[in-house]
Amino acid sequence: MSLRLRMRQALPEAMRARDKAAVSALRATLAALENAEAVPVGEAELRGLALEQSPVGVGATEAARCELSERSVVDVVRAEAAERLEVAAQLTAPAHADRAAQLRAEAAVLLRFLDGPGTA
Repeated sequence: MSLRLRMRQALPEAMRARDKAAVSALRATLAALENAEAVPVGEAELRGLALEQSPVGVGATEAARCELSERSVVDVVRAEAAERLEVAAQLTAPAHADRAAQLRAEAAVLLRFLDGPGTA
């Protein structure tokens, strides 16, 4: 089973268990994976066309999304976990102790997925 599929299946379970760290980490990481699959937009496309040159009809402006390999998915999840650990390490003030603990808990959730079965 792919890493992304395992994460998607774990999200409703975490929501039922009211595990805030897992829900937050899984939602953010699944969103990061979706963003990584977005099609890059060229500069010419940003400027737009004249109205009369615009495509019309249902699906005329749809673009196929990129498809990430399992290795790329693992890299994105690893980067998300590393980012949380890095930010938690920077939050040294006592006032930020709760936020740092939350970030460490989220990173631990993601790292458990990387250590699980089927990881490349």
